[in-house]
Amino acid sequence: MKMNSRSCRLNVAVIGFGNVAQALAHALSRGGHRIVFGVRNPAPGSSNQKPATEAIAQAHATILAVPFTAVPEVIKAAGSLDGKVLVDATNPIGLGEGGLGLTLGISTSGAEQIAALAPGALVFKAFNQTGFENMADAQRYASRPVMFVAGDDPTGKQTVVTLVSDAGFDVVDVGGLRQARLLEPLAMLWIELARKRGRGPNFTFTLQQKGSIP
Repeated sequence: MKMNSRSCRLNVAVIGFGNVAQALAHALSRGGHRIVFGVRNPAPGSSNQKPATEAIAQAHATILAVPFTAVPEVIKAAGSLDGKVLVDATNPIGLGEGGLGLTLGISTSGAEQIAALAPGALVFKAFNQTGFENMADAQRYASRPVMFVAGDDPTGKQTVVTLVSDAGFDVVDVGGLRQARLLEPLAMLWIELARKRGRGPNFTFTLQQKGSIP
């Protein structure tokens, strides 16, 4: 089911300062939202970098944009996340015999493990299904790239839908957080095509539907 956003200015904490974090901050700032990076060592005098606990405390939504392996440490350092909207933009990937691949799947997901680490948080899966290049500049495509959202809390989901739509994506609700088990392999498919099959980062997935027949 597609969902529509109700655009409004939100305070968003982006945890991390790498490519994904920077891309999402750029897109969401362009969409009218106020971004603060939650980082371990904020730059002296910076107005948009704060310790994670402070950034999260003032945010309507928090986006995890760190390597999946760093998530337990980040959540431990974040303080109370009870009632907080927490968007998981990570993917549980690592190097195996066949190269880069998922380290979890089928019977669980990275997002579900994050929910277990932060049981009071309202955890959602989004912003993980394409490369940071597309997150920064989704509006350049002729048709909006699709971004699927999974999560259980209806009110929190509307906040996430607003952010995903304002970042330039066609938002589709796929149900509860359990569906992250489908979205993380989808991210791996994008990575496979972009990094190993020669397509490069400048492509995306879209959702099309047949028009009504006269």
